[in-house]
Amino acid sequence: MKLSEEMKNKTLLSFELFPPKTEKGLQNLPGTIDHLMKYNPSYISCTYGAGGGNVGANREVCQMIKNAGTTPVTHFTVIKNTKEGIKEQLDQYLADGVDHMLALRGDIPLGETTTCGDFDYATDLVKFVRDTYGDKFEIAVAGSPEGHISCRSLESDIAVLKQKQDNGADYIMTQLCWDMEQFKYWLDAIRKAGITMPVDVGVMPILDQAATINMALSRNGCVMDRELSRMISRHWLFPNPFAAKDAEGKPFDVFYDKKVAEFKEEGIEYTVKQIDAYRALGVNGIHLYALNKWKDVSEIIDRSGLCTLV
Repeated sequence: MKLSEEMKNKTLLSFELFPPKTEKGLQNLPGTIDHLMKYNPSYISCTYGAGGGNVGANREVCQMIKNAGTTPVTHFTVIKNTKEGIKEQLDQYLADGVDHMLALRGDIPLGETTTCGDFDYATDLVKFVRDTYGDKFEIAVAGSPEGHISCRSLESDIAVLKQKQDNGADYIMTQLCWDMEQFKYWLDAIRKAGITMPVDVGVMPILDQAATINMALSRNGCVMDRELSRMISRHWLFPNPFAAKDAEGKPFDVFYDKKVAEFKEEGIEYTVKQIDAYRALGVNGIHLYALNKWKDVSEIIDRSGLCTLV
């Protein structure tokens, strides 16, 4: 059964991993996957470098996921990809038994103004995959509850999402969103626009100040609600979270360890409450960005009761 069909019957639990940059990290990843598998995820997705820059590692991770006993979903971008290159890579995925993908535009390369490939948008990729492969792939697409930063308005972003559906996409995986009122508005707006695809919500665990700020502002333009902003302020690492240690690795802030531990604990509780709010809205899936850290993710799942989705 397709994941999008399963989502119509129950709320799915899934995770996102990334290919480690070191050989040691890659060797440790099967253990992480094994720990996550105890929660019986419906799928585990794996990120993908621009132009297939890490496609070898991505395919290796997808095989680890498949061998562990669940469905691998590969991210796939149009950045620096030609039509021929896309087809060659997708043929390889099919040969590997990987037939689920998240179709993305991807981040524009530094110093460039275009994708440097044959396609400019994820909508083009979805259409190409459907026209070329029919139903051989199940295709997820990104949804931005606050609107994509490159779109002129939320309405235009929703129109693009509708085009992705019309081009053959199966379900939505959302970008992170901490503003629950905005998420409710977006969810209602996409349904009014005729978008019927199931919604799988992306949730980033709040564990680290710098990572949280970076994820919110460097790529997504996400609004931080008052609770999260105050949490960061209460445990602020001086002089700032991005330069909290000297060249020898010694923290500048005398309360560094205490602040890091307390922020992480409050962040886990914040994440649990966010998951509760999403589930109350009846979303079709919870997709946790595992960040390759199974212990923290396990803590969140156990506290939130997500294990009841098994």
